[in-house]
Amino acid sequence: MGTTTLSDTLRAGLEEQGIGIGDEVVVPAYCDSEVAAAVRGVGALPVFADIDPGSFCIDPASVAAAVNERTAAVVPVHLFGHPADMVCLHALAQRHGMKVVESGAPAAVPSVEAVRRRQHAEFLSARLTGVVVPRVAAGVRHTYEQYVVRVPGNGRPDRDAFKHALRARGVRCHVPVRTPLHRLPQFRTDVRLPETERAAAECLALPLEASMTRRELQRIVSACNALGGLLMEPAC
Repeated sequence: MGTTTLSDTLRAGLEEQGIGIGDEVVVPAYCDSEVAAAVRGVGALPVFADIDPGSFCIDPASVAAAVNERTAAVVPVHLFGHPADMVCLHALAQRHGMKVVESGAPAAVPSVEAVRRRQHAEFLSARLTGVVVPRVAAGVRHTYEQYVVRVPGNGRPDRDAFKHALRARGVRCHVPVRTPLHRLPQFRTDVRLPETERAAAECLALPLEASMTRRELQRIVSACNALGGLLMEPAC
């Protein structure tokens, strides 16, 4: 038996809601390309919306701006472990007669691993300087599937220089979303999404696993804080 992918699961969800040819589906541009591929897979057109700069999830205001008479659904992606604003999105969908098809819904009950990751994230957030640590919306439980910081400055070279310097110090960091979907050749669209573009230029995922020790976490803190001089603007 084959492995079920994100695209397969999302495509099945869209098909269950009757989404197909002639429909438009609003998706975040800052996420995995499989989301847009699933929309294309049922014959619908993916329409890209901007993200909330704090959660990195789709911004309901941007979704509202993208809605027209052909809009059949919105796909909120719960990114990096922070849930999307489902209250606002469901209210918006109800007003416009759209469906809401979630991608990567967070678990109702946090696992032991998720609790450990949250504890580790709190340790990092309390000690890191020179980067902008993750923000968590009020009343939200972040599972920190990835611990994503921002490296502010004059654009992507600052973040990439920071990444290379951290890797040279043994910190296995990576860029979570290098190219937004609306800039990929297969989905290229002439739309302005400033928060998406900024996140793609500034974000860096630091290693965070439930099994990590306090010493390993402190090594990340020490390496990051020692590189604060690379930044052109203060983190705020």
